[in-house]
Amino acid sequence: MAQGVDALLTTVETVMLANRAVIVDFANSHKLPGMYSAREFVEVGGLISYGVHYPDLYHRAASYVDKILKGAKPGDLPIEQPTKLELIINLKTARALGLNIPRELLLRADEVIE
Repeated sequence: MAQGVDALLTTVETVMLANRAVIVDFANSHKLPGMYSAREFVEVGGLISYGVHYPDLYHRAASYVDKILKGAKPGDLPIEQPTKLELIINLKTARALGLNIPRELLLRADEVIE
């Protein structure tokens, strides 16, 4: 691109997630490799995502709700950070962008979309 942009990196926000197909189409049509923080972007054709595994996060949140409903004070519960992250790679998109994903990265991926 004329501005010298070589890649696209997004965060996961409601607006971004709701417009993921438009964002991914833009990146791919401009031959920009995209790195996303949610698997939903890769499922619609994005290149790579690395981020929170949401089912695990929801399960852990449910355990907090359970503790609170059983009488625990929310302020007494420890603050936690996500512990399970996932790496998703879309090989079809990589090929379309003319990129070779290193074997080592493919082996580390939680899922590879063909």
